[in-house]
Amino acid sequence: MALLMRPRCCHYPVLLPLLLVAAAAAAAGADEDAGGRGAERTYIVRVDADAKPSVYPTHAHWYEAAVLAATAGDGAGGWPEGGPLIHTYSAAFHGFSARMSPAAAAALASAPGVAAVVPERVRRLATTRSPRFLGLLSSPPSALLADSDFGADLVIAIVDTGISPAHRSFHDRGLGPIPARWRGVCASGPGFPPASCNRKLVGARFFSKGYEATSGRMNETAEVRSPLDTDGHGTHTASIAAGRYVFPASTLGYARGVAAGMAPKARLAAYKVCWVGGCFDSDILAAFDAAVADGVDVVSLSVGGVVVPYYLDAIAIGAFGATEAGIMVSASAGNGGPGGLTVTNVAPWMATVGAGSMDRAFPANVRLGDGQVLDGVSVYGGPVLEPGKMYELVYAGASGSGGGGASSSAADGYSASMCLDGSLDPAAVRGKIVVCDRGVNSRAAKGDVVRRAGAVGMVLANGAFDGEGLVADYHVLPATAVGAAAGEKLRKYIASSTKQRPATGTIVFEGTHLGVHPAPVVAAFSARGPNPQSPEILKPDLIAPGLNILAAWPSGVGPAGIPSDTRRTEFNILSGTSMACPHVSGLAAHPTWSPAAIKSALMTTAYVRDNRNGTMVDESTGAVAGAFDFGAGHVDPMRAMDPGLVYDIAPRDYVSFLCNLNYTEQNIRAITRRQADCRGARRAGHAGNLNYPSLSATFTAAGGRSAATTMRTHFIRTATNVGGGRAVYRASVSAPAGCNVTVQPRQLAFRRDGQRLSFTVRVEAAVAPGERMEPGSSEVRSGALTWSDGRHVVRSPIVVTVQAPLQ
Repeated sequence: MALLMRPRCCHYPVLLPLLLVAAAAAAAGADEDAGGRGAERTYIVRVDADAKPSVYPTHAHWYEAAVLAATAGDGAGGWPEGGPLIHTYSAAFHGFSARMSPAAAAALASAPGVAAVVPERVRRLATTRSPRFLGLLSSPPSALLADSDFGADLVIAIVDTGISPAHRSFHDRGLGPIPARWRGVCASGPGFPPASCNRKLVGARFFSKGYEATSGRMNETAEVRSPLDTDGHGTHTASIAAGRYVFPASTLGYARGVAAGMAPKARLAAYKVCWVGGCFDSDILAAFDAAVADGVDVVSLSVGGVVVPYYLDAIAIGAFGATEAGIMVSASAGNGGPGGLTVTNVAPWMATVGAGSMDRAFPANVRLGDGQVLDGVSVYGGPVLEPGKMYELVYAGASGSGGGGASSSAADGYSASMCLDGSLDPAAVRGKIVVCDRGVNSRAAKGDVVRRAGAVGMVLANGAFDGEGLVADYHVLPATAVGAAAGEKLRKYIASSTKQRPATGTIVFEGTHLGVHPAPVVAAFSARGPNPQSPEILKPDLIAPGLNILAAWPSGVGPAGIPSDTRRTEFNILSGTSMACPHVSGLAAHPTWSPAAIKSALMTTAYVRDNRNGTMVDESTGAVAGAFDFGAGHVDPMRAMDPGLVYDIAPRDYVSFLCNLNYTEQNIRAITRRQADCRGARRAGHAGNLNYPSLSATFTAAGGRSAATTMRTHFIRTATNVGGGRAVYRASVSAPAGCNVTVQPRQLAFRRDGQRLSFTVRVEAAVAPGERMEPGSSEVRSGALTWSDGRHVVRSPIVVTVQAPLQ
């Protein structure tokens, strides 16, 4: 017979008030179709803090008793030392996390006082010239980074893999005292003594309980139980956001110059949540909770994952709590591009940041024996190929280069084409340059496989999905990456060769090139819209530099990020929306504006034209990019400091937005901790009426050929004057193709700073008579609304999607 044990935290008999009685009864009667006890997993439980029964002196006592009651019918009881709770939350979120069966979780969800029970998900990392490219190291004294006090009293939280505290980018020379309001701690552990923090790195914590609850106790020979970064990703992102000036800075001879973060005098706090097994929601939420309690001003989160409804998304829930506390949350858009509907971290209370390029490149071209030259990129630093010598080229998936000689099956050929571990026959590739297809294993790992097989070099070729997007990697042998078109030429060249006339080539490394055109371009990997959860909110919000970014790197980690790489470098070049996100985080350090106002300033001052004065292009195709690729545009920090107008949003406005998504009051309470009466909100409008800096409408047209169809909607926006006194703004509209856009009124006359004035935008989209739309197809039409007073230009993208029904 199972015993209901007394919680470890309690020194008196456990009483079962209404919450626990309901949970125990539901667990005992759980339907077999619900999976019975099932496999245990971690759940995050949100509670109404005021619902705690008075018999429990603390919320932790209540939580433990609730878990024990809910799991009583499971026969559970093998709790780890310390009890069943993994984390408790009290600042950004009220509740706890614990492991239990699905039946127990369902029981707990139906208990009074419980707002939501969310299954944990595992997230993944979305992986010096950028200040100059953004105009922050220019000579005029007005340049943002030249302002000696910019960001000095603001604290940026980096939620990532930890930090390398001894790096030069984090020295505290010349910084004033730590802000008196700071309440954080400097957690110590292996490789991270108590004195690791300083006036720059003001706090450091690590959160591993969620990771270990699922994966078992960490292997402390491979990982460290401290804030120390043994991966490199967290150190890199932290220095992008707020690294100090370091000169000279380069990596293996590339990108030589000055390294500096966006806000060099801002303070940093590192929250380590990512481990070998991934980044676990319960730990991420614990970091949000600690960051809010510690008193940070900005949270930078370069972590992504699947998109689920906001009330099931722990990151969205934690970010809302931070936003409600006045903290700006900047998150990476994800690296799922160039396909559509790939954007992540899409809640409207977060800044969702995609990635663009800079005007710097690292060419490493492939010169073929027939005279062709194929463009490639690389930051390989080591012995290069013999000058003037042409090496035999082999395609790893072709007959004769797979393991054991000729590929014995399609599967063998596939593995060899990807250069998977053990797939290459050393006899077939020794002394040659191997062509590998992208996919499955990491790019650096492919090079390691090729090197161990005895080849002298590698060409990493994109497939059709990857398009022409290229990332410069630190390979462990001479290697370069080429686009899809060049890859196809290379494979055809090899296929046409004979034993008498083998395919030959070499790789020519050209170092660092500056002033590249066009720039910026939208990085191929950068995740794209539309927003999978709420298409009324355009995502990504904007893009920032994220391709081939030089930043700080730990001294104990090789630049290729694989165990066999024994090289060491003080800086490293990485690519990803992970790198774009901290650019925005460092620029979001404004002492008085709300998170929504900061994001509005960044979005409405973003630009969409490149250094050739054309609309930015998509790196993967070379075609003109659109709002689903770059959002409002590329961040322009100098203009964002003086945007003129902002579109502000209060936490209660998000409640109305969620009502208009048809969320239930229980769903809304799970996100916001607020009771929601949605009747008024739903009468007042639609989700697109959230006071967002962009406007997005989706219409459904009749399928097949039809008579002319006109579809209509409207948006209400309220602009706040932050431009410094009296101003008159006039509207101009670039209407999306086939659309009519009207603004009423067309003039906003502000009498003072801080004044708010509202306007209405009406959009009509037409389908021409006889125009055919295939079932399930869609058309995306883009335009913009611009307000200007002659000094400020405030631009909001307008995106209209016309889609045909599936049937």
